[in-house]
Amino acid sequence: MIVVAISEFKAKCLALLEQVRRTRQPIRVTRHGKPIADILPPAPIVDRAAWIESMKGSFTIKGDIISPANDDNDWEVSRD
Repeated sequence: MIVVAISEFKAKCLALLEQVRRTRQPIRVTRHGKPIADILPPAPIVDRAAWIESMKGSFTIKGDIISPANDDNDWEVSRD
């Protein structure tokens, strides 16, 4: 991990952020030799549309999926 003093980070902020993005290596920012922040590369972007459609076409619906599985009269609670 690269260690950078806060004064250097302030002077070279944009270049250091670009370096983290490009190399995917984190940078630790210190003040008086003590760590105050870690600059990490961003997590990979997940394409949610691809994930949602990943099961498309892998199953078929048989029968009625909207109506209840049982008749109301089959439940003791609904009986008078």
